[in-house]
Amino acid sequence: MTLDPHSAEAATGAEGTAEHRRQVRKAALASTVGTTIEWYDYFLYGTAAALVFPDVFFPHSSHYVATLESFATYFVGFAARPIGAAIFGHWGDRIGRKATLIVTLVLMGLSTALIGLLPGAGTWGNGAAVALIALRVLQGIAVGGEWSGSVLLSMEWGDQKRRGLMGSWPQLGVACGLILGTLFLTIFNSALSDAAFLSWGWRVPFLISLLMVAIGLYIRLQILETPIFAKAVKEQRIRRTPVLEVIREHPREILLSALLRMSEQMPFYIVTAFVLSYLTDDAHGYSRNFVLIGTLVAAGLEFFLVPYFGHLSDSRGRKKVYMAGAAVTGVWGFVYFAMLDSGLSWLVFLALCVGLIPHAMQYGPQASLIAESFPTSLRYGGAGLGYQLASVVAGGPAALVAVWLIHTFDTGYAVAGYMLISAVITLIACALLRDHTDSDIEDDATYARAGG
Repeated sequence: MTLDPHSAEAATGAEGTAEHRRQVRKAALASTVGTTIEWYDYFLYGTAAALVFPDVFFPHSSHYVATLESFATYFVGFAARPIGAAIFGHWGDRIGRKATLIVTLVLMGLSTALIGLLPGAGTWGNGAAVALIALRVLQGIAVGGEWSGSVLLSMEWGDQKRRGLMGSWPQLGVACGLILGTLFLTIFNSALSDAAFLSWGWRVPFLISLLMVAIGLYIRLQILETPIFAKAVKEQRIRRTPVLEVIREHPREILLSALLRMSEQMPFYIVTAFVLSYLTDDAHGYSRNFVLIGTLVAAGLEFFLVPYFGHLSDSRGRKKVYMAGAAVTGVWGFVYFAMLDSGLSWLVFLALCVGLIPHAMQYGPQASLIAESFPTSLRYGGAGLGYQLASVVAGGPAALVAVWLIHTFDTGYAVAGYMLISAVITLIACALLRDHTDSDIEDDATYARAGG
């Protein structure tokens, strides 16, 4: 497949043309809708892993062991994400952002729908868990290739003085996906008996993914390739093996990009996945709906806060905003678990509702902070690898480690200490990463002269 470098140029023309503005809007919409679908599928799995999968796929284990087994399948998806970043990073920097993103969207939707059709352990025995893991791997590969492409689609089309805001639009997919996934599960959990929900009710939201993918494909097919990538094609700056070359030329940026996500990604999965299991256990006894509704409110708040902090980073600088969010996260863990363990329902609910504010402070500027660290010809692969490698050390093991910490120390403050350590790592990594807020990222030569 080849890219017509003139397609974007024809649409671009002068910065102020109506056609260019339409393409900017389409790119922002396409990237946000696409990531919404991808993260809907991904978070749907996380919620089901906490509330459903222990009973459906691991019914013969104790509650503690079944929860560990369920979150272990959850982790598998994170481990597969760097693989997806490498595969799709290669093609995204070779043939373009648009074509690659269409493939990731289809792969994610099909694997999610198949999970919804998967028989449980009562029918397939251990084979059900094996099939679940295989489909989870496909989910991880798909989302591993999705993020950087969506960010670049929006950021490379938009006003380069507002890259923080433009890069935050696809980040809204996290909030939107979490809202939709949690909302659908809440509706079905409320409308059905426990037996019906565990038998078939949880499957319907997974099957809805196919409809959402069809909508996403229609929108993505309407956009053109980004003008920045089209310029790189015209100037023959496309690399033969971009992923290998970005690893060789920018290992520091990849590593720091992964480590600066520690206090963003790990606490996020504590708040959105682990807490579902934590608060519905025998010790706390809160209902599934109580926790799901609180999570839904938190996602709603994040929907507005992510673009706000992305916009703020355009004027205050990426690193300043991001490091403030990391510092808040380090303290917030102790306040958060004090509220969860207070025994006061209103205080627990409040904690659930505001639990994602420190995350939004980091997630808003994060896309531009990472993507700006790499030149155009290596940006899809470099940003994707940096972003997704964090999944192996931060997001993936988060719920597993939290379950073990609670089982071992019998206090939520152990998990808060885990969050504090992640914040310290992030602050160090972010301090070492160069801030490209005011840099010209369009020209690779300009980027190189700037010391990127």
